Amino acid sequence: CRAAAGHGVSRPPAGAGLWCRPAVMNLVDEYGRQFRWRRWASVFRLLPPVAGETILDLGCGIGDLTAEFVARGARVIAVDGDRQLVEVARSRRLPGAEFLLADLRETLDLAVRADGLWCSFTAAYFPDLPAALVRWGAHLKPGAWVALTEVDDLFGHRPLGRQTTTLLEAYAEDSLAAGRYDFRMGRKLESYLERAGFAVSSTLTLADPELSFRGPCSPEVLQAWRDRLQRMALLRRFCGVHMEAVQEDLLRCLSSDDHLSLAKVYCCIAYQRPPSG
Repeated sequence: CRAAAGHGVSRPPAGAGLWCRPAVMNLVDEYGRQFRWRRWASVFRLLPPVAGETILDLGCGIGDLTAEFVARGARVIAVDGDRQLVEVARSRRLPGAEFLLADLRETLDLAVRADGLWCSFTAAYFPDLPAALVRWGAHLKPGAWVALTEVDDLFGHRPLGRQTTTLLEAYAEDSLAAGRYDFRMGRKLESYLERAGFAVSSTLTLADPELSFRGPCSPEVLQAWRDRLQRMALLRRFCGVHMEAVQEDLLRCLSSDDHLSLAKVYCCIAYQRPPSG
């Protein structure tokens, strides 16, 4: 088996293949840490009441956000492309939640029309996001809401050495050209939603002590970044013999007093427009 080789915050793209069991369990632990660092309350305050509603959670991972919607009285259809993560999510036995294994790049076979669609830290794996939004929107009721959250410029931290900056920027360009991951997706959410036929009602940037912060990070956050860099096999291959120097430079930057984050976590909330005519 092979370890996870995701590009972004915490996960590989849907349908990227199975991971070995220790890697999955380690990632489950990481999800737990990351969930505590996210500022989801700021987003939930902007959503309509979800009690009694049907919500799609696309790219659900181990179901942390699914559990939040269930706790608010929603029925949730949660979808992910990794079998082992779906198994972990199902083991939580959340009442009112159904976890489905499916590739989000394909047309979904869902026998529901949902009132809302939640998708967090998954959009960047779909560089042609408007096309994906059109497919996903086919499973929504007229006027349904969509909430997308994504990081922008994940490696945008300063001060970094010139070689580190050059390699990380080149890797981001290579990932986009290959259609694997868009490291600049956060800033594009609003325009992509509009292009896919949704009316954006709110765009906000979320405080995040792991991804977007000033000054030195905590030891726990530093370890999370170390773990992320260790599992990014494609980045390691791209940087080659320079990878260890890149990793240590980035970790030094994140823990330094003069650290400045250019990365931002964007969230857009939109509503499906009624069909014209």
